[in-house]
Amino acid sequence: MLLEQFNAAPADQARELLKPCLDVDRWIDEITRARPYASVEDLLAAARTAADPFTPQELEGALSHHPRIGERAAGKSAEASMSRSEQAGVDPRDHRVTTALAEGNRAYEEKFGRVFLIRAAGRTAEEILSALQERLGHTPEQEEPVVAAQLREIAVLRLEQSLAADRASKGA
Repeated sequence: MLLEQFNAAPADQARELLKPCLDVDRWIDEITRARPYASVEDLLAAARTAADPFTPQELEGALSHHPRIGERAAGKSAEASMSRSEQAGVDPRDHRVTTALAEGNRAYEEKFGRVFLIRAAGRTAEEILSALQERLGHTPEQEEPVVAAQLREIAVLRLEQSLAADRASKGA
């Protein structure tokens, strides 16, 4: 969807574009209500600041849609497709890294009670693994804002890519 279409779309249609980026109703509502945007940059800036801070319930709900790092999202939804693309830097044939990620994921979930979340796009498997190991040293109070920041980075990146993909498909 082009920015002009997003600005002019009925609220339900705009919400459907935003939902695969970040399934947090308050975030979606704030961005949708603030239309029209003068530029893609303005829309992305709004996405970076909407619903800040997330409530613990919003974080938990959003995290429930994210697969573990190193596991491929199943299905044909836009969100699953985005997730698979984002985790392209993790080669499932690299058994050393996938084993270390699986062990780290388990340790993280035991410690924090949620899936380890990181903006994987643009990161190598080694960078992801290093961040996972570092974040295992956090307290829950230290980790919560890190998770929220990573969730925002993922959402903004997905929104930006959705708009860019549409422009590219239209030859713009």
